Amino acid sequence: MTSTSLIRGADLVASPWKNGGGVTREVAVYPAGASMDAFAWRVSIADVAQAGPFSRFDGIDRTLVLLDGAGMVLHEGARTHTLESPLEIARFTGEASIDASPVDGPTRDFNLMVHHDAAHGTLDVWRAGESHDIDADTALLYCAQGSISISVNDAKRITLEQGDTLRIDRCKAYFSTHGAGTLLAIALRKK
Repeated sequence: MTSTSLIRGADLVASPWKNGGGVTREVAVYPAGASMDAFAWRVSIADVAQAGPFSRFDGIDRTLVLLDGAGMVLHEGARTHTLESPLEIARFTGEASIDASPVDGPTRDFNLMVHHDAAHGTLDVWRAGESHDIDADTALLYCAQGSISISVNDAKRITLEQGDTLRIDRCKAYFSTHGAGTLLAIALRKK
């Protein structure tokens, strides 16, 4: 049976990064209550106030989306990920040694972390006026910009403000979007 819950951005609690170098707000984790070293997947919002290393997460595939700020450069040895504007995406492994440098002041990032032996996750950017299907164990629709309304299987619209997330467990649904916002759509499946 499908279950739906609304996670308000204003209700997210700040806690230190695993390495203590910044602040994170957990949106959702599986299994519920899992620690930083024992999750199958985790979604969070991170504030990067200064240059420094990212936390190491062995066995984790990471997807990072710039939400706010003038940009950030992620140095991964000889490889560089440059995020110059909101909604740009970088993908890297949790084992990678990443040093982050905000371009001109603090940034805020969206983070999808998936343990590659336990789950599979995808992240797509949806804009208002689009329609999509998701078939997943869990779907998370995060409002990254503006305000957006979502119809699930053509039912009553649910409105998300920037920072809010709609979580659907045991999701097999058709979504249509309305308004002027942008969503990050995450589909997660256990292996």
